[in-house]
Amino acid sequence: MITEIAFFAYPVSDMARARAFYEGILGLKPDSETSDVWLEYTLAGGTFAITNAPINRQPGLKGGLIALEVDDLDQTMAQLRAAGAPIVWETCDTPVCRMAVVTDPDGNDVVIHKRKPAHA
Repeated sequence: MITEIAFFAYPVSDMARARAFYEGILGLKPDSETSDVWLEYTLAGGTFAITNAPINRQPGLKGGLIALEVDDLDQTMAQLRAAGAPIVWETCDTPVCRMAVVTDPDGNDVVIHKRKPAHA
């Protein structure tokens, strides 16, 4: 029986460039156990990884999607704009959340997400 998501990974073409985006712009902190081809970030019990290992995947094919929950969507988006993050979808409202989409250097979309109080 499947009990949880073990990890989610994006293939990237350049680890240094990807790290500059995920750590420098998004502010993620890497786990201490990493390698040159696979890097993990633990987020509230889940794991997001970036990799340039030969895993038979190509960067930026618009296939995968990760949504990162934030405390304050407007403040986070202002910080991302100031840092030069490419915004591909401006903030919008749904019945359960508010969200926007930025893209990493390889074209992988990253949803910046905030659940509405009734759905938190």
